[in-house]
Amino acid sequence: MVSSRLFSFVFIACLALAPLTGDAADGVKSEPGYDDLLVLFSDWRQFERPPLLDGAPDYTSERFVERQPGFVALRQRLDEFDVEAWPVPQQVDWHLVRAEMNGYDFNLRVLQPWARDPAFYNTVWMERSDVPAHEGPTNHAVVEVWTYNFPLDGPARQKLVSELSVIPPLMKQAQTNLTGNAKELWVAGIRDMRRQLGALDELKDMVGDSGSDELAQAIGASRTATEELVVWLDEQAPKKTGPSGIGKDNYTWYQQNVHLVPMTWEDEVRLLKRELARAWSSLKLEEQRNRDLPPMVAANTPAEYDAMADAAIKRIMGFLKDKDILTVTDYMEPALREHAGVFVPADKRHFFWITAHYDPAPLFTHFYHWFELARMDREPHSSPVRQGALLYNIFDSRNEGTATGVEEMFMHAGLYDDSPRSRELVWILLAQRAARGLGSLYAHANQMTMEEAGSVHMEFTPRGWMKTEKELLLFEQHLYLRQPGYGTSYVTGKYLLENTLADYARQVEARGETFQLRDFFDRLNAIDSIPISLGRWELTGLDDEVRQLAGK
Repeated sequence: MVSSRLFSFVFIACLALAPLTGDAADGVKSEPGYDDLLVLFSDWRQFERPPLLDGAPDYTSERFVERQPGFVALRQRLDEFDVEAWPVPQQVDWHLVRAEMNGYDFNLRVLQPWARDPAFYNTVWMERSDVPAHEGPTNHAVVEVWTYNFPLDGPARQKLVSELSVIPPLMKQAQTNLTGNAKELWVAGIRDMRRQLGALDELKDMVGDSGSDELAQAIGASRTATEELVVWLDEQAPKKTGPSGIGKDNYTWYQQNVHLVPMTWEDEVRLLKRELARAWSSLKLEEQRNRDLPPMVAANTPAEYDAMADAAIKRIMGFLKDKDILTVTDYMEPALREHAGVFVPADKRHFFWITAHYDPAPLFTHFYHWFELARMDREPHSSPVRQGALLYNIFDSRNEGTATGVEEMFMHAGLYDDSPRSRELVWILLAQRAARGLGSLYAHANQMTMEEAGSVHMEFTPRGWMKTEKELLLFEQHLYLRQPGYGTSYVTGKYLLENTLADYARQVEARGETFQLRDFFDRLNAIDSIPISLGRWELTGLDDEVRQLAGK
């Protein structure tokens, strides 16, 4: 093995012997350009994936210390760029790389999911997320079962065996790495790891006769290792006594420097209180306006739900096209139909499926998510920086904010002109998202426990619809405690999107042109899944938010 000192000596000697050309020969150092940023981005993404320990990603504290000089060198390379004269889209890409590096830095200093959050080790994922990456901190060795076609062929079997082989050493490593004292993250994380046991059982059934002895052994070893981790987590749980929230100052730093949301913790509290009040008051006004209309009737059979879902999809797709809301592509309706859901008995419905069994259209507008994922699959952005998912859930204000924003925007644009009571569902959805986000803010400030934050979530959701099925409540509040800013991103992103629409429209009219909503959404979609503050800059040329976030 070549020592780092010897490698450095050889490298420097080679540089000394290399002929000088261009600016270097003249003693003038050329400024790094956009192509150099793309090289840096590739180097950064390669660095961000940890090296392996016994075949699993290495999250040991010793490895992070060892790798820190490499991270510092990458940051220094980033800081050498002078991007002021670059075209705005290229400057935006620089800010995206900066945000990701800030995310790594924050995780290392504060969040430390590998040490504080047992759910970080949840590795087997049965379904695709409805946003570009899984919600919350996720390890680098996830097994995406949804990408496999069953029954498995030979190459797929071998690939799955290879992926599952990471789980036993990773579960073992977790017992060394998990040294944190975040009580609620610990206890709730045990639940996630127990779910992995169920996922492995489901995977075994899915493999069926298309498996092999080697694959059966890999599934069995993964299950045994997961069981051992769950037992250990249970044993350690009574010793955990510390808070799980990151505190107001850390929360604000994270939002502004990683997710590029130009707001503080206090700003978000004010906004979510306002949106919660607006949603409740608007709901009451809608109910007053609709008082003489017959009440909505929920679907009570699979056939009734299927008919509702089909009608809702036709209504939405026709509305988008006929009202010139955005350009409708051939992949949009199939993407929506694939996630239309199925009938759920009344006593099994959680909040979102309660609304959907009265009218699926309001929830289906939130499924704008699937339009975006289909676009990313079919029409990837030309910039490598924007292809695929940004790290650390940096996409949340854009994807969750847009999906929430269009629920109300499409309503105001006329989607429910022939179904007035559907408007009530839109306000109920917004109230629920504001309530759960508000609770998550108090939890991160350590002013409330996760359970108390869940009480805000339940009590301020209209009609008691968050009290019917507790699994959703636990899932959401746990996720938002794991991933700062995610719980509020639905409402903060919606707010930032509305501001962007307003700025864009004013500029169009100031030029003496006619505002077209389709042009706005088409340009927004073309910019792709990046923070709205950066999207606003590309759409309008207004860089005040970005300069504020960059401290300029």
